Amino acid sequence: MDLTDKEDTGSGSPLGTERQGRFERQRQEKLSRIKELGVEPYGGRYDGAELAEDIRHRPCLQGAEKGNIIEGEEGKAKCAGRIVLLRDIGKLIFITVRDWSGTIQIGLSKKLLGPDASGWPLAKLLELGDIIGVSGQLGKTRTDEITVWVDNLRLLSKCLCQPPEKFHGLSDIDLRYRQRYVDLWANPEVMERFKNRSAIIRTIREFLQARGFREVETPMMQSVAGGAAAKPFVTHHNALDLDLFLRIAPELFLKRLLVGGMEKVFEINRNFRNEGLSREHNPEFTMLELYQAYADYNVMMDLTEEIICLLVEKYCSSKQVQFRDITVDYTRPWRRARYAELLKEYSGCEIDDIPAIRAKARELGLDEAGMDEEVVINGVFEATVEDNLINPTFVFDYPAALCPLTRRKKDDPKYAERFELYIAGMELANAYTELNDPAVQEENFQIQLRGQDESMATMDEDFITALKYGMPPAGGLGIGIDRLIMVLTGATSIRDVVLFPLLRPIKDQAQGK
Repeated sequence: MDLTDKEDTGSGSPLGTERQGRFERQRQEKLSRIKELGVEPYGGRYDGAELAEDIRHRPCLQGAEKGNIIEGEEGKAKCAGRIVLLRDIGKLIFITVRDWSGTIQIGLSKKLLGPDASGWPLAKLLELGDIIGVSGQLGKTRTDEITVWVDNLRLLSKCLCQPPEKFHGLSDIDLRYRQRYVDLWANPEVMERFKNRSAIIRTIREFLQARGFREVETPMMQSVAGGAAAKPFVTHHNALDLDLFLRIAPELFLKRLLVGGMEKVFEINRNFRNEGLSREHNPEFTMLELYQAYADYNVMMDLTEEIICLLVEKYCSSKQVQFRDITVDYTRPWRRARYAELLKEYSGCEIDDIPAIRAKARELGLDEAGMDEEVVINGVFEATVEDNLINPTFVFDYPAALCPLTRRKKDDPKYAERFELYIAGMELANAYTELNDPAVQEENFQIQLRGQDESMATMDEDFITALKYGMPPAGGLGIGIDRLIMVLTGATSIRDVVLFPLLRPIKDQAQGK
């Protein structure tokens, strides 16, 4: 089967519906014949299978001669996986089986399997996509291919849908996201990316735990939406007859833990924001958020650089990493630049020259009329600066009005002790020296609530109460895990690093909605 690249077709099937139906009927016929042999087509437990990668690296294969089988116990092998390539040449069948570690070739012969119903007759009914378990003796073919010569064959699951062709994989981009269960085994690089994702998150956990941080879990459903300026998803608790919000950030609960005396805490979990879809945004996303008592945003800057550089060293081939059409250089030290200095560098405007900034906004096509000064400033910053921040850059000292949860700078209260980390033009991290003055926090909340939707215009009174008990000075940090995985693995879209991204329903897509 030959697939061609398409954009957002919403086709819903690797093949045309009619053609797919024909293939499924043919496979159903094979299924009936397998059952007639007395073979269970959906086998159960299968113990003792080794990973294909481990088998291929067996010491007994070092120096093994072409065309020979390794006799005895050291040559025995047992594996299980999905058939991704099948060549039937009469009395011999060569099959490539794939598990999540890689592939290995198996050889099926009429002589070795015999006429038993679960032997050669079953082998002749196998198809691409079937999941099998096999055992036999290791060897090498005349072409030096490592092969398991099978003396015991078991069908573990019959595949009833026609799979993608091995050499093309699943290439319909929209279909790859909708049918990730096919994408993972049809495209080995996809499986490798998600294995790396798991490993990267594990490394982050180990890094933080080694530095005394404790992992915690905070509520996903909250009675007050807080911790970030974003539109939440709303749900309803029937027993309490209470509207709740899927959390937009864990921040206010993690800070409560600081009040309670947990001095170094982190959480890696999901946030939900009822906003748009793009190659850099998914409404459900994974965030690392951490807090350290008695620290500030400079400590968070050092910590962020250390974490990401460790990941680059461990999971990338060099400090120069390709992402989309650019190369990102992670060589330390990373650039640290003030917000106002970058605004001047790329827009030509001084941050205090509001008429010039408004004029620049109009030049950029931004509707600045009626906007607060800080919002206009940030609009110009986003339009002129962000795309130029290719190598890792810490942007610090943001206008205070943009940062209601952040401590102001003592020497210049117009600015907040906040940084954002940009890599490849994307924001990957956000950090503060946390505000712990309850009176100032309450005032900032009041300002933040002005003009908000009535359902959202609720202050978290309990958080203010918590601050009144005394929260230690602290540094806080959030890192977007999905975007971090993108830049480390070279994925061009956030959908490539989320196993099951949110997608428009096929029926809506077909209607052009």
